Amino acid sequence: MASDQATTPPPPPLPEIQSHDLSQVIVLHPPPVFNYFMDLFSKKFHLLKAWESPLPLHEFLTNHAHSAQAMLCSGTGPSISADIIRLLPSLRLVATTSAGLNHIDLTECRNRGISIANAGEAFSEDVADLAVGLLIDVFRKVSASDRYVRHGLWATKGDYPLGSKLGGKRIGIVGLGSIGFQVAKRLEAFGCNISYNSRKRKDFVSYPFYTNVCELAANSDVLIICCGLTEQTRHMINREVLLALGKEGVIVNIGRGAIIHEKELVQCLVQGEIGGAGLDVFENEPDVPKELFELDNVVLAPHMAVFTTESFKDLCDLMIGNLEAFFSKKPLLSPVMNE
Repeated sequence: MASDQATTPPPPPLPEIQSHDLSQVIVLHPPPVFNYFMDLFSKKFHLLKAWESPLPLHEFLTNHAHSAQAMLCSGTGPSISADIIRLLPSLRLVATTSAGLNHIDLTECRNRGISIANAGEAFSEDVADLAVGLLIDVFRKVSASDRYVRHGLWATKGDYPLGSKLGGKRIGIVGLGSIGFQVAKRLEAFGCNISYNSRKRKDFVSYPFYTNVCELAANSDVLIICCGLTEQTRHMINREVLLALGKEGVIVNIGRGAIIHEKELVQCLVQGEIGGAGLDVFENEPDVPKELFELDNVVLAPHMAVFTTESFKDLCDLMIGNLEAFFSKKPLLSPVMNE
């Protein structure tokens, strides 16, 4: 029997949030995290995508000059130069998905009261893992012996040449920030002896501190580059430093390519003046010196130290959190420079 009570009609659906109701975030070029999580950003913000616009960049920016208060960028996209910043007088936040800041004109941001947020420590553990992985690969010849097996040489030429032990090596870390410290912790567990060079001595560690990177190299079996790229660090690792590292020395770079003078590095490797290299970054990416392709004591990676699912999800959450905090007038989660 049908009920005599009137049925209550279902509540009307909530109105769908339109993109024009969302806070605007200008993006010049899609950061790598967009390849996996752009939909999460699009649900929260109205993304002004310069790369999809038919307009020249300066016209696109001029059209949004008085509405765009926040920008999302990355180290792989166009530089956020003074010229770009001046076209956006309402800009108050630049959020970058990288830890490094060399692609942003910090002076112009400071002069205009623009806050900056970066990736903070979202990448530190995964970048440190790759640094250790590259070093193990160089010492134990993992990639080179893999090629040896795949090319059928084990059956025809016999055992592969000996590698080197990691434990007991003297490790010099250039830049003992968040990433450098994670590298140090991991290599301590292997029984390595840690020293470092940084802008200033770190009170929270007891590792020997060198003010001069050349002296650090002379007292190390391995140099691991973990610092950021600035005018002071550009080509800091030059032929003099590499020769101080010596014929058995190994260099690992997970910082920025231009911290090392790449031509002098290639020359030292080809001439056998250092023992090997593990490189995730290069001076003119994605171009890599072809001389390195033939060297079994060199391990190459395509700037992938941060490329893990876990890192990208953490980064996505952090960037969204920074943007939400900015538009809510709350403190940023990973501020580098506040207005």
